[in-house]
Amino acid sequence: MTSGRSAGHLIVETLVEHGVERVYSVPGESYLDVLDGLFDSGVNNVVCRQEGGAGFMAIAEGRLTGRAGVVMVTRGPGAANFFIAAHCAYQDATPLVCFIGLVPISDRRRESFQEFSIDNWFGSTVKRVFTIEDPDQAGEIVSQAFQIAESGRPGPVVVGLPENLLREVVEREPAPRRASSDSIMSDSAIQEFSQKVRASARPLVVVGGDNFFGDTGQRLADWSLEQHIPVVADWRNYDAIPNDHPAYVGWLGYGRRQSVVEALRECDLMIGVGAVRSDVMSEGYTVGFGATTVLINSDADVLQHAGRVDQLIHLSPKEFIDCVEGLDGISGNRGPERTQDLRRSHERFSSETGQPVPSVGVDIERAFKKLEEGLPQDRVITYGAGNATIWGHRLLSHTVPNSLVASRNGAMGMAVPAAVASSLIKPDATVLAVCGDGDFMMNGQEIATLVAQKSKAIFVVVDNSVFATIVEHQQRWYPNRPSGTGMTNPNFAELMRSYGGYGVRISDNSNLDEEIAKALGQDGPVLIHLVQDPEMMSPSGAEY
Repeated sequence: MTSGRSAGHLIVETLVEHGVERVYSVPGESYLDVLDGLFDSGVNNVVCRQEGGAGFMAIAEGRLTGRAGVVMVTRGPGAANFFIAAHCAYQDATPLVCFIGLVPISDRRRESFQEFSIDNWFGSTVKRVFTIEDPDQAGEIVSQAFQIAESGRPGPVVVGLPENLLREVVEREPAPRRASSDSIMSDSAIQEFSQKVRASARPLVVVGGDNFFGDTGQRLADWSLEQHIPVVADWRNYDAIPNDHPAYVGWLGYGRRQSVVEALRECDLMIGVGAVRSDVMSEGYTVGFGATTVLINSDADVLQHAGRVDQLIHLSPKEFIDCVEGLDGISGNRGPERTQDLRRSHERFSSETGQPVPSVGVDIERAFKKLEEGLPQDRVITYGAGNATIWGHRLLSHTVPNSLVASRNGAMGMAVPAAVASSLIKPDATVLAVCGDGDFMMNGQEIATLVAQKSKAIFVVVDNSVFATIVEHQQRWYPNRPSGTGMTNPNFAELMRSYGGYGVRISDNSNLDEEIAKALGQDGPVLIHLVQDPEMMSPSGAEY
């Protein structure tokens, strides 16, 4: 029998047992015993400025490592602020475990200070909601939470921590990580898949999800090229496949070009490797539904998928490529021409936008080309939401796996906190956050967390003083009636300088190249404030 420890300390020791290196928190009196356990645990408690930012940092952890990110918040107000990250992690299928401090058990159902119903709030938004009712079970519940968050279709799990229970002494060891087993593809499944690929004249591989680690994407691209199958990425999954690979032909979803939409429309076999046919990638459930569909997915329910499923293979991308890499003679009568044509179209699309040089403000295309030229290949790019991000999607490339963090469900406010977390997860990489002005203002305060952690990242803020995505829709449906979409912004460069970092505001093209080069050469936090003509919207892809 071991000497006693508190339930709160047991939770922390179980985190250590599970290899957790960082937790992202906003402190609260409801889980003080857990905070005390973190004090000398060796786990980096990254103290954040707002629970939404902390949650987005945990999403970045899950996305870049494949292991559940951990966030800790307190009772009603803290849980409410975290909710946006729970919604995003659920829709994006990203593993996350959130610990939420709760009122003492004796105070329940009395409308006590900051009380809320954890089950009612999160029951439809996360994979599982636990509340620790027995302190002896604290470690086991933590272990179970990680297994659920990381298995099947990954997603968020919430664990409620009643304040008084955490201080109770238990005689339990930390719970170990629950084992998981690799899957294999049966001979009959391989034969069925091979027949479908061999019989197809216009197949298309669509990659998605967060599980392209190591050389998995490279190997899948090599295999696809050998079989004369072009590879497209689902929305904001562009780092799954090296962008300079000749099999990679672009992405589906917002900001895409027309030729990849036609490739999906015309394909007779869609092979979704971690990707499903969602509304975003299928142009609002209108494209790609006639194709024979093979899904390689760990989610037995294939949540978010619409339309037919002719073969469902329960494998990770790595397990799939391990099984099919050596298959010969399944390219049928296909040649390389289709892939080559789509690749040339992508190269034109990703090197120029066709947008005229604006007479007011900064040429955003030129600015992003300069960023692409000046950034090393070992980069992590984080994105918020909004039109400003399309410039980055189009003109910035990914050749290193696990180098993109963005909300695929369109949640605003992720770019800054995701960059903070990325700088801690990959300290040797150059981290760049691409933000619109609206997106930056939602969680820009997390730069304080970056400074506190003595880390560094580069923040690009495209400032057109409007909610540009909404303006585009407004102009389509309610022309010449702008309503509720204007903003008043600070000097973002001065804001960065107030944190002790390097900030530069660029309002025209006279010294654009020199200013960006100088900013990229700084050692420390950097913010590049690009003033854009509000009349200039996102680049079009219809003509490519």
